[in-house]
Amino acid sequence: MRQQTTALVLYSGGQDSCVCLADALARYENVETIGFLYGQAHAIEMQTRLVFLQKYRETFCDQAKRLGPDHVLDISGYGEIAQSTLTVQAADTRRKDGLPATYVPGRNLIFLIAAAALADRRGAEVLVGGMCETDYSGYPDCRRETMDAVETTIRLGMGLDLRIDTPLMALTKAQTWELTERLGGQKLVDLIVTDSHSCYAGDREHLHKWGYGCGQCDACKLRAKGYESWANQQEDGA
Repeated sequence: MRQQTTALVLYSGGQDSCVCLADALARYENVETIGFLYGQAHAIEMQTRLVFLQKYRETFCDQAKRLGPDHVLDISGYGEIAQSTLTVQAADTRRKDGLPATYVPGRNLIFLIAAAALADRRGAEVLVGGMCETDYSGYPDCRRETMDAVETTIRLGMGLDLRIDTPLMALTKAQTWELTERLGGQKLVDLIVTDSHSCYAGDREHLHKWGYGCGQCDACKLRAKGYESWANQQEDGA
């Protein structure tokens, strides 16, 4: 049974947010999407997200009837404040705290507060994000504890009783692929492979079984490892 409410999906066009979009359409009556221009080094992200949206609408027509508008917020100056290799290609890759150089400090916090402001205007009651603390790079703003704190902050600071839904929080990447198939069968798996984008290097030239990417960055390695594990499980169960 779908909940009779409106959900706003934080949608980057990456594997996780694409799966979250499909999951939200399975569980909520009305769904809208929001993306962010935050000063990311690779504009390909903003291009591929639109391609996936369009192909999703064409492939899953019934669900797409409940898919509302896509919103893009321009906060591109944030990339200059919170520099990382995702926002400045020549950025210093050394971090004293041990976090990967791809970490953009506070990015998800900014996204959630901005999304909450839009949710207030659009009448959305749920924010959906692809944050995960299982197979991930250790970013502190991807933890469920952080999401709970942001929910409290939004309630106290904005007067909104918004829930932050993180359906992938406890899933491995293999389980995310499994969820993908459960939500949309092979059609959705194929769409994720060809039209979602996760690669930190912005590589859209090299197509692997798990999708496009350089195959060397953390995002590609996590995605590839998860796909391989899921594919092996499929073979074992055949």
